Amino acid sequence: MQKIIRNIPELSSMKNYPKEIYYSGNEKLLERKKISIVGTRKPTKYSRQLTQELSSKLSRAGVCIVSGGAMGIDAMAHSGAGNTNTISVLPCGINLKYPKVNTNLLSEIEKHGLLLSQFAPDFQAAPWSFVARNELVVALGDVLIVSEAELGSGSMRSVEFALAMGKEIYVLPQRLGESSATQELLRNGQAKAIYDVDAFVKQFGTLDIANAASDDFTEFCKTNPSYEELLKKHPQRTFEAELSGEIKVVNARVNLL
Repeated sequence: MQKIIRNIPELSSMKNYPKEIYYSGNEKLLERKKISIVGTRKPTKYSRQLTQELSSKLSRAGVCIVSGGAMGIDAMAHSGAGNTNTISVLPCGINLKYPKVNTNLLSEIEKHGLLLSQFAPDFQAAPWSFVARNELVVALGDVLIVSEAELGSGSMRSVEFALAMGKEIYVLPQRLGESSATQELLRNGQAKAIYDVDAFVKQFGTLDIANAASDDFTEFCKTNPSYEELLKKHPQRTFEAELSGEIKVVNARVNLL
């Protein structure tokens, strides 16, 4: 059941401070150190893997990951952090779970993590509400990470908000000809590149090696299991991996891409 928060200190950096924020889940995550991660809905395999590694290690270092619940980089960021240590900010009311393809992911975050929205519970997403959502995502994080993005994309609106708020921006180093927006941010000196994930994570906390969960999903996929076997063992993760293009099913068997 959604409730209302009327005072989140981090949001004072927003141009239009929302008077009410609806939430469902564990509101104590707002008290944690937070980092926002955004990016394209159609990331490369490289960006998917690095985003998951980055969000997983930040989570294990005690950092809560904030993103927008969209396909692609957002889903990878939430998934890597784990449902218990992530905040998803919606462009619609909490009752609607947009986008529909991420309903399962968002429902799990609602149960174990935190969903936030500045819109009434049954509000339908509109073009302008995605921009409002992006500003809220950026405001919540201590810094902003843009994993992969092209010029003119929605992620660049997030960058504009971060610059206006004086937030540090980090990007993943990309190949020439890819991720034109993050490449430009580096050229202009508006962002720093994350060349070493572990070194980056150490700025925000100590990586919990002892309790680090191995990626059972990836290891199991390497055994070339049947789709039914994978779905039974990792139902939610299988769904996310299919959406992101992390796996491919050929002749009813699963292959990592």
